Amino acid sequence: MLDQVDDSGLDKILARRQQGSSPEPPKKELTFLEHLEELRWHLFRAVVVVLVLTVVAFVSKKIVFGMIILGPSKTDFITFQWLCQLAEATQIPSLCITELPFTIQSRTLTGQFTMHLMSSFVVGFVVAFPYIFWEIWRFISPALYDTEKSIAKGTTFFVSILFFIGISFGYFVITPLSIQFLGSYTVDDSIINEFDLSSYVNTVIMLVLACGIMFQLPVFAYFFSRLGILHPAIMKQYRKHALIVILFISAVITPPDVLSQILVTIPVYGLYELSIRISAYVARQKNK
Repeated sequence: MLDQVDDSGLDKILARRQQGSSPEPPKKELTFLEHLEELRWHLFRAVVVVLVLTVVAFVSKKIVFGMIILGPSKTDFITFQWLCQLAEATQIPSLCITELPFTIQSRTLTGQFTMHLMSSFVVGFVVAFPYIFWEIWRFISPALYDTEKSIAKGTTFFVSILFFIGISFGYFVITPLSIQFLGSYTVDDSIINEFDLSSYVNTVIMLVLACGIMFQLPVFAYFFSRLGILHPAIMKQYRKHALIVILFISAVITPPDVLSQILVTIPVYGLYELSIRISAYVARQKNK
C-alpha cells in the first residue's frame, strides 16, 4: 500500500515536470517599456512628496523665507552669535560681526513671488531627499544580486545623513561667511551694496546644495571601489591631485576669499582621506 502511494506521488511530480509546471514559477522578467512604466511610478511618487512639501513650505512663508532663507543676511543669525562668543573668548574683536552693510531689493514685478516659489521648492526637495533616494533605490535594487544587496544595506540612511551634514555645513558655515564677505566688500566707499533678491537666493541655494553633494564623496568611493573602478593605492597616489581639484572646486563655489576656501577645503579633504580608508576596507573584504 505504501509503495503504491509513493509511486503515485512520484508519478504526479514527474508529470508536473513534464508539463513544465513547478511549485514556484520563476518571476517574469519585465520588458523595457514595463521598466519605464515602473520607473515612472517611482518618480511620480517622489514628485508628489516634493510638491506636497513645497506647498507646506510656501504656506509657511515667515519660517521658510523670513527665518531660513533670509537668516544668514541678519546679524542675529546663530553663526554670527557664535562668532561673537568666540571673539569674547579669544579676545579677538574682529571675529564678532555686528553689521552687514548691504540691503536686499526686488527690482522686478514678479521677483518676490518667483523667489518665494523657488526657495519653497528647494526646501521641499531637501526635506524629501531621503524619500526621493529611497524610491530610486527601490527601482535599482531588484537588479542587484543578493550579495550586492547585503553589501549596499543601509545605503539610503548613510546617503541621507551625509547629505544633511553637507547641507548644514553649507548653511551654517559657508553661507553666512560668504554673504558677510560679499556684502561688505567694496571697491570704493561711494558705491552702495544693494543686491537683487534673486542674486541673494541663488547664491544661498548654490552654496548649500553644492556642499550637500560634495559630502557624498565617501558613498561614491564605496560603490566605485566595489565595482573595481577605485583602489586605495590609486587614491593615495593621486592625493596631491585630489587636493588641487578640491581647492579648485572650493574656489568656484565660494567667494574669492581665502577663509571661505579653507573652510570648504578642510572638511572635503578630510572626506577624501576617509574615502581612502573606505576603499581600503572594501579591498580587504574582496581579498577575503
